[in-house]
Parts: sequence; C-alpha cells; structure tokens
Amino acid sequence: MAPSSAVPDLRPAMAADVAAIAALIAMGGAADAADRVAAEAEARHPAYAEAFDRIRSSAANHLFVAEQAGRVIGTYQLTVLPGIAQRGRIRGKIESVHVDPELRGGGIGAIMMRHAVEQARALGVGLLELSSDKRRGAAHRFYERLGFARSHEGFKMVLD
Repeated sequence: MAPSSAVPDLRPAMAADVAAIAALIAMGGAADAADRVAAEAEARHPAYAEAFDRIRSSAANHLFVAEQAGRVIGTYQLTVLPGIAQRGRIRGKIESVHVDPELRGGGIGAIMMRHAVEQARALGVGLLELSSDKRRGAAHRFYERLGFARSHEGFKMVLD
C-alpha cells in the first residue's frame, strides 16, 4: 500500500482497536508480509485486551489511534506523571509510537506526534519525554527532527 495523502483521524483507542494496535506494535520495524501475518496472530493474545483495560481504567494513561478509511494505521500512548523534580513540573511520557510499516514516510507519525504534544499541553504537561528502542535509528532521527533532544540514557529491568 502506498503512502496516502489523506489526513488520518486521531482519537482515543477503543476495545475494538486492541488487535490492530497490538499488531502495529508487534510489527515494530518490520515491513514484510510474513512479519505482518505473525504480528496479526500475536495480536489476538488475551493479554492485550487485559492491558487495554488497565490503561483505560487509569486516569494517567491515554492510548490513541490514527485511523484512515476505517482502518487503524498508527498508535501511541501518553502517560502523565506528576513529580517533585523541577518544582513539581508535570511530565508526560510518550510510548509505543507505531505507524503501519506500509505507510511510513507519509507524514502520519508527525501528525500523531503533533497530536501527542497538543494532548500533553491540554493535560498540563510541562516536560514531554519519549522512549524508543535503541535499534530504531530512523525513529530517533524522526524524533530529533520534531524537536526532541537526546538528553538522557535510559535503563530498564524486566521483573517478570
């Protein structure tokens, strides 16, 4: 599918979107048909619906989709984090930013990120952070073009 010039609708995710969201995340940087089939099979795992329910029940978490012609083509999650640092500045964290591999390069990611910034401002966020897998060099260059700076080194520990 070639990139489309149509502007996608951005809206809060619904339960009916969960499989499409999970498939986009599972595809990650991959774009070939075999990866898409595997991602769509993985997306049917019940853990994704459970995760969606936890996100939806949390006032601090906001999951959005980009939709075009009735199809979910992108997603991101915004989490609002109150804190003490910087005189109590509210932070926002953007995660799980994904665009359908067949549509990358068509401006959808930039539209989603502008939406994320608008949503964060509306929620009182004063500092916006995002995380991205170190292997996603093209994504890092994309975020830098949008004005994000590589200011910190991240760490994680899997607990389960």
